[in-house]
Amino acid sequence: MSWTQVCCQYDGSFAGFLSCIFDCYVNREEPVEFRPDFCCSLYPLRSVETDEAHAKRVYRSFALKFGKAGQEMVTRGFLTCLPDKELWLWRFIRQGYHRGPVLLHDLTEPTVDKLRKAVWHLEHEAHQYTGFVRFSDMDGVLVGEIQPKNRVLPLLRPHFCGRYPQENFVLHDRTHGEALFHQPGAGNWAILPVEDFSMGPPGAAELAYRQLWRAFYHTIAIEGRYNPRCRMTHMPKRYWAMMTEFQEEWGTALPEVSSPPPPPIQR
Repeated sequence: MSWTQVCCQYDGSFAGFLSCIFDCYVNREEPVEFRPDFCCSLYPLRSVETDEAHAKRVYRSFALKFGKAGQEMVTRGFLTCLPDKELWLWRFIRQGYHRGPVLLHDLTEPTVDKLRKAVWHLEHEAHQYTGFVRFSDMDGVLVGEIQPKNRVLPLLRPHFCGRYPQENFVLHDRTHGEALFHQPGAGNWAILPVEDFSMGPPGAAELAYRQLWRAFYHTIAIEGRYNPRCRMTHMPKRYWAMMTEFQEEWGTALPEVSSPPPPPIQR
């Protein structure tokens, strides 16, 4: 291809990435690097401003050129932790425009295989978090924290908004510095960037509930069938730091409740 090779600098958003796609086609340029912040490059630097109209135009073209499945592949592929994901998506889009929907069924194509595996990893991680998220009651607001590899909040949003439609809750993603905010009512949610997020100290009632949950977790365990390797297979260790039932095991036990705790559950 005789297009000029450039380094695209954009704001790191999905709309910004689609704006890069638009500008590259208009200017007949081939991106060899995508940078979400200021950088030095051996290639000519093209700084792309996010244009919502251009982004929507490119997004609609995906469904027309290679179908709804291809459009979803691009959308979810951008949420993955795949290294150089923008370059892989650019190659997929270029081929999709040329070959059409048949591209998605070509599993021997390295670009398709790479994106499919990355999207599977994203969806699998989001599915695990639907069961591993632990919320705490902070003055009437449910607050939870996660530390995922992928940007799973857009996939978790339908699950938790549907599960707690009448609750105020916040789910914070430590890895990517963003949080899902929800208020009671249809459509009252937003995923926004946050800085210096802190849950604050739990109250006495919350500490009592945590103690009760840990007691329940240890009570239902069958000592004769203790198998740490099997547990780590179904519940990887990287999730444990955010789960209430493992806090004591990791040496981060919460302070005792000032009022008498609930009676322990007897075996």
